[in-house]
Amino acid sequence: MAGADEPFERKRDRIRRVAMRAVPVPLSVRTSDLPKRAASAAVMMALTAGAVLAGGIVLDGFIVLVALICIGEFVRLVFRAAHLVSTRILGCLFGIAYIAYAAILLIQIDNIRLLSLIVGAVICVDTFAYFFGRAIGGPKIAPQISPSKTWAGLLGGVFGATLALIAYFMVAFGEWEFSMLALVLPAALIAVLAQAGDFFESWLKRKASMKDSSRLIPGHGGVFDRIDGLLPVVILVGTVVVQVYPHWLNH
Repeated sequence: MAGADEPFERKRDRIRRVAMRAVPVPLSVRTSDLPKRAASAAVMMALTAGAVLAGGIVLDGFIVLVALICIGEFVRLVFRAAHLVSTRILGCLFGIAYIAYAAILLIQIDNIRLLSLIVGAVICVDTFAYFFGRAIGGPKIAPQISPSKTWAGLLGGVFGATLALIAYFMVAFGEWEFSMLALVLPAALIAVLAQAGDFFESWLKRKASMKDSSRLIPGHGGVFDRIDGLLPVVILVGTVVVQVYPHWLNH
């Protein structure tokens, strides 16, 4: 039996998981929040697309603004999750470096196509993972960290990232001359990285006994909830592009 001091959110999540295992939940119920999530996602995509197309100082300002909001939410989670001053300081420093480095890389990648690929691939991973996970269900990846993440969702994420890569190469080169395996492998890496970012934030939120990083975005939570999967993808892809293949920025 749970202790009396256990956070309410954690108790509610456990009760919900037990109830879902005991009683089959109709698909219409499991996807009842889709309209609100879809509307918010459309607004976010429109703002992001507008900033990317505008480029220059508008895009840089948009990236900095998103990064600052995300850092604020990260710091809030750290203060709720940690009690020692030293742990809070180290956690906040890590979060600032983690998010700021990703933002710096995004600013350096001054290429609309490449930026669209990175952001679009993560959006596709998140969207298809959510849909596959809700529609198919099945075994959880790490239920103690994130009860909603399933292997079916990860498969959906790989499928979404693959579609994003196909679309990118069709637009960038006007044709697709790559084997499916050559696209599935990087798509799988992107999906795994995005899911890893999700798991990291889920772990931090559980430590902080919070459902969302904030309530800024209806149906999605906070900014950190939306870009948690983007951050590790940007860090890996951005570092490789900027440091190893800088000529890609001019393509």
